[in-house]
Amino acid sequence: MHPTATSWFDRRTSSWRDWPLDRVARLKGDATVTVALATLDDEQTVGEIVDGVRILADQTGLVDEVVVVDSGSQDGTMKAATDAGATVYHHGDILSEHELLPGRGDAQWKALMVARGDLIVYVDADLAEFRSYFITGLLGPLLSEPDVSLVKACYDRPHPGGQVTELMARPLLNVYFPELAGMVQPLAGEYAARRSLLETLPFAVGHGVETGLLLDTVLESGLDAVAQVDLGQRTHGGGELAALGEVATAVLHTVLERIHPNDPRWDTLTQFNRVKDAITAVDRPVGGGKRPPITTIPQYASRSS
Repeated sequence: MHPTATSWFDRRTSSWRDWPLDRVARLKGDATVTVALATLDDEQTVGEIVDGVRILADQTGLVDEVVVVDSGSQDGTMKAATDAGATVYHHGDILSEHELLPGRGDAQWKALMVARGDLIVYVDADLAEFRSYFITGLLGPLLSEPDVSLVKACYDRPHPGGQVTELMARPLLNVYFPELAGMVQPLAGEYAARRSLLETLPFAVGHGVETGLLLDTVLESGLDAVAQVDLGQRTHGGGELAALGEVATAVLHTVLERIHPNDPRWDTLTQFNRVKDAITAVDRPVGGGKRPPITTIPQYASRSS
């Protein structure tokens, strides 16, 4: 491992066991905490996650609100989240005067408009086994280390999870950003950050959002602004191989945008299917676009808080 990455790993890696609930609750002080979920057809899992966060909120006061921004689910996701106690928004109802863009990155960006917390904890809505220590673990470094602005989850992923990380994200980061070689799960969808950081960064609207936020945090604030917490094991829904190709290409786009911002990049991924006896090309858009720092949006300054 690169020496800088080794030093960072030793300083900035902890376990959820280092952040017991009573300790994190004492550290919270006057800070406010929002747990935010970006959803799309997550009816089977979102209710249990929101319910777990609401129990943590009601019993301890550690979490002040749970916000769900839905990207147009066709199942009962929004009802399940509402029934479990979340405040639920359709993404088209937030900043409706702006172009409607698909993607969880866009939903996470829009969550900043409606969330009240000083600290935002993003949790993937397809987690199969949510645990309350996911929240306490991610909050711990933010509440105890003023210099830390972004905390990423790391964990073991049962096979066949993590293909995009191992085949795309990790090699790219090791080659181009070797100081990030100590990042166990750079694509983790569970992370916590200070609003003061998130509101100054652009958000990739699609699958590049986690990569973009990680790189921009390091480029703008330095490596020590990032920490990671071991959450044990994470189980969630897997993806089809073709869909993983889209994710991998989005990650590639995001990294190359930071390395060669002025170079042209083709924003279509061509894959192939066999239909009867013929091989057919399938083009998938993967560029996705990005949202600007939300502080550049006039409505953000005037939002109710």
